[in-house]
Amino acid sequence: QVQLVESGGGLVQSGGSARLSCVVSGMDITTDHIGWHRQAPGRRREAVALLTGDGTSMYQDLAKRRFTISRDLAKNTVYLQMDSLKPEDTAVYSCSVGRPARIWGQGTQVTVDS
Repeated sequence: QVQLVESGGGLVQSGGSARLSCVVSGMDITTDHIGWHRQAPGRRREAVALLTGDGTSMYQDLAKRRFTISRDLAKNTVYLQMDSLKPEDTAVYSCSVGRPARIWGQGTQVTVDS
């Protein structure tokens, strides 16, 4: 049974940084795509970044130059480093397995205070 557990959210000052973690159990993260998504209040969920099984990273425009997706194979964990955060980055951030995503974590709230 594949499970994803996110952590690292919280309250961040505008212009600050946060690093989210997605711990994956039940599968090897090198065998499938792991993605980060977000959903702001009143808005649809949107993709943020993706890491393929072979380690290639892909970013949506909203994440380019500010966010970095990476992984630690020993910990079977995928990270999302977010820098220069803005209030509009406030959302619940979730990680997923597959493309299209078929398994989701519960999400972690990131609030950027202006």
